[in-house]
Amino acid sequence: MAMAQMGFFDLSDRYASLDAKKDPLAELDAVVPWEDFRPALELVWRKPEAERRSRAGRKPMDAVLMFKALILAALYNLSDDQIEYQFLDRLSFMRFLGLGLDGRVPDAKTVWLYREALAQAGMVEALFRQFDGHLARQGYIARGGQILDASIVRVPISRNTRDESEPANAIGSRERANAIKQGEVPEDWSDKPAKRSQKDTDARWTKKHGKSHFGYKNHVNVDRKHKLIRRYHVSDAALHDSQAVDHLLMPGNTGSGVWADAAYRSEEMEGKLLARDLKGHIHRKGRRGKPLGVRARGSNRTKSTVRSRVEHVFGAQSNDMGGTLVRTIGLMRARAKIGLKNLVYNMRRLGQLRRLNPNPPGSTANSGFRRVAPRRT
Repeated sequence: MAMAQMGFFDLSDRYASLDAKKDPLAELDAVVPWEDFRPALELVWRKPEAERRSRAGRKPMDAVLMFKALILAALYNLSDDQIEYQFLDRLSFMRFLGLGLDGRVPDAKTVWLYREALAQAGMVEALFRQFDGHLARQGYIARGGQILDASIVRVPISRNTRDESEPANAIGSRERANAIKQGEVPEDWSDKPAKRSQKDTDARWTKKHGKSHFGYKNHVNVDRKHKLIRRYHVSDAALHDSQAVDHLLMPGNTGSGVWADAAYRSEEMEGKLLARDLKGHIHRKGRRGKPLGVRARGSNRTKSTVRSRVEHVFGAQSNDMGGTLVRTIGLMRARAKIGLKNLVYNMRRLGQLRRLNPNPPGSTANSGFRRVAPRRT
């Protein structure tokens, strides 16, 4: 029996049903000024004038549509093949992109190419800052102080084969394996670009709570009031949390307090805070033979009531946004993927804040942007 073709009113009924079920993508679509990103995106993705005049090949995908495709991939932590399938399968994804049933859907290769261009241009952090400006105009400026923390972002482990760990020249197998772990490229890989492209020599091992982890770190500065990420820094997993502080501290927060766990506590850190007229609320840590006293433990508990807010951010990324596993190779691509994850968290958080208070104090008059329908491709 042939399947009946879906008509216009059938599709409208399906979309109305999605709205009745409170489609989260509809809320996300309503709070983000997508067209504001177009100039920056086209600066990276727009083809040279000579290529644009040529009629050869397929027409490039709309820049805002592709940006929204990358946002969906980050929101649900989908691989490029998975996101292509979801574009074809899910009405909510199609509506978010502004596509009809007959619209051209981005395939996995196209998604990869557009993200790769953003990564190569280092554009994701600029897009993050641009959206932070939108948050400020909506009344969500950084308030109440800064909370610093870092989360390990795992990548698939690429294990070295027996041949790769065998002695090469005068290097023993153990020394060779350690060299690979430290990011050094063996001499005999220089003429093997395919092998090098599959080995993540930027990721590092680290230990946390006695367990080993391989990958990168997402260092963040979250404001106390709104629980929004204000600054971030992506590094390999081996970088100590305290070494990213210079990338995270910001002068614009209305509060002078800085909260962090004991990993950030040092004389150097105290000096940095003092130089910026900031007040530290950093946990104390006991030493062997010198456990913390009752007063210090009580002080840590008080600080934790504030510092724990940053755990909600990492929890949302891990549990509500499909996890944080990065399926890319190299620090450049990891920065793009993790940066997009942080950007999407803020977009999603803005929707939550608007639900709680549609008219926050301090917002620019008439700051609600006019929603522009995405171009159909």
